[in-house]
Amino acid sequence: MIRMQLIGNLGRDCTTNVVNGKSVMNITVAHSEKYKDAQGNMKEKAIWVDCAYWSDKTGIAPYLKKGTQVFVEGVPDIRTYTKNDGAFGASMTLRVLSIQLLGSKPGEGGNEGGYQGSAQGGGYASQSSGNGQGTDISEAVDDLPF
Repeated sequence: MIRMQLIGNLGRDCTTNVVNGKSVMNITVAHSEKYKDAQGNMKEKAIWVDCAYWSDKTGIAPYLKKGTQVFVEGVPDIRTYTKNDGAFGASMTLRVLSIQLLGSKPGEGGNEGGYQGSAQGGGYASQSSGNGQGTDISEAVDDLPF
């Protein structure tokens, strides 16, 4: 299995849909990097990755706003298609296995320290507590060890 990890900013707000009875959250993550070209000039390029997170745990969706920094891990999926001019094209999407909020948009004070939790799921096996019930990301944790 090939896994891909990505840290970047959301290019648009999360959209949530129901397809064949399953919830899917769609996000677009942009990763930008700076480099020097052959003439020594600083350049910047952005790579955009469309992501689909198939999970009934949609509690994280309101926090996935444009500009928010996230860590996403999943399995890449390459799709080929024929363009209108007859040429072949390809696009890459990421089937998300887990997602973590890393911070808020610049200028927003709501999430200065970042978000430490993660949402896991998708079409693959996920970890559970062993009691047959998964934990929802919106549940409060009151079991402090001190």
